[in-house]
Amino acid sequence: MEQKQRVSCSLTLQLALFLLLLCLCQTHSAPFIDMKESLLMETKVNALAPDISPSADSQPFLPLLAPSPLTPFTNTTVPKLSGLCTLNFSASESVMSITATDCWASFAPYLANVACCPQFDATIVIIIGQSSKYSRSLAINKTHASHCLSDVEKILESQGANENLQKICSLHSENLTEFSCPVTDVDEFERIVDSSRIMVACGRIDPVNECCDQVCQNAILDAARKIALNGMLNKDGFPVSPEHSTRIDDCKNIVLRWLASKLDPSSANSVLRGLTNCNVNKVCPLVFPNMTNVVKECGNVNNQTACCKAMESYVSQLQQQSFLTNLQALNCAASLGMRLQKANVSYDVYNVCHINLKDFSLQVGSQESGCLLPSLPSDATYDKTSGIGFVCDLNDNIAAPWPSKSYLPASTCNKTANLPALPTAISAQSGRYTDKYLMFPLLVTSLLLLNMLL
Repeated sequence: MEQKQRVSCSLTLQLALFLLLLCLCQTHSAPFIDMKESLLMETKVNALAPDISPSADSQPFLPLLAPSPLTPFTNTTVPKLSGLCTLNFSASESVMSITATDCWASFAPYLANVACCPQFDATIVIIIGQSSKYSRSLAINKTHASHCLSDVEKILESQGANENLQKICSLHSENLTEFSCPVTDVDEFERIVDSSRIMVACGRIDPVNECCDQVCQNAILDAARKIALNGMLNKDGFPVSPEHSTRIDDCKNIVLRWLASKLDPSSANSVLRGLTNCNVNKVCPLVFPNMTNVVKECGNVNNQTACCKAMESYVSQLQQQSFLTNLQALNCAASLGMRLQKANVSYDVYNVCHINLKDFSLQVGSQESGCLLPSLPSDATYDKTSGIGFVCDLNDNIAAPWPSKSYLPASTCNKTANLPALPTAISAQSGRYTDKYLMFPLLVTSLLLLNMLL
């Protein structure tokens, strides 16, 4: 009897806290979606038991409210570091804070390819680059690399980031070393390369035009070639051709670290994210499951109802994987379309079944509307009253284009494309949220926390 009373009391207290938080969030959530509406939002994210990667059987959950202003939101634990890493973390605190938010515990797997991993990679580059001011080295030796990566992850975790970032982002301790690049000493680097050219080309970039003109990328490539071929001769005593050197990609990382040492962390972060975004938007990050049933039902032109039912079921599996940018969604639509064409699905099933670009991204809202992120680099944000959120386009309904034989990967260079949030200038997303966009709060308080308090 006493146990039943305790359970009843516990549930009553949970409900009371829930209602109290509802009132608080309705009062303080002006910059975000109306909280009454947000309570109806469902996402394919399991906040109570997050996995390393989204699973096919992830169940929707009802987002709970963020803590009240009186309750600390961030993790305040002090990380226990190895003491064996020589990196200086203090200079990169602001960048690490951005990374912790982008890689927030429950949502890191779902923002991995769009925000979390690009930001995590940039953070590693910046930390090594800033530390090179004192160490004069642009790489960490193999002995210390594992300790340093572990320390970075522990610091981020103490600020609320996912504890499995290495696995989510496929980052290993070797990524902190020089790999096969023969030049890591700062003084030697600056003797070999044209430092002024790199600074002029990369000191500040336009994230739209850079993807098209590749001014900074070409400067980095030229510098990487020079240091990659430093002292390398073929069997006849002639310099090795850059095209045949496997060291160039490794040396690009060294160039980026040097660049990060010459810029302040915030500027370096902006440049690195802009460069990464050129590649992020070129590919589709989704894993396509078996499409046998779609091919079977859509191969028959006369039975469109069965085809669209199969397409809806198939697309629902894609919607459980990741948030996408609009350009990624365009590439995913093209990739799936080409796969279907190769399997002898000859007609435009996207048009017949009303498949939109948003249908390829994670779904949110009571009507399960796909959430497309802007194609410019974007970050999650933290607000004391509304929790973790990000800019999300829920309004445009751009039909998924059935690919032609001459399809080329979508990119920001195609400025005439009718795409949501396609940037036309560097200031297109300068921190203001237009009516076209909604700040979707990722509300991460869980009943587990309440149970712990009870």
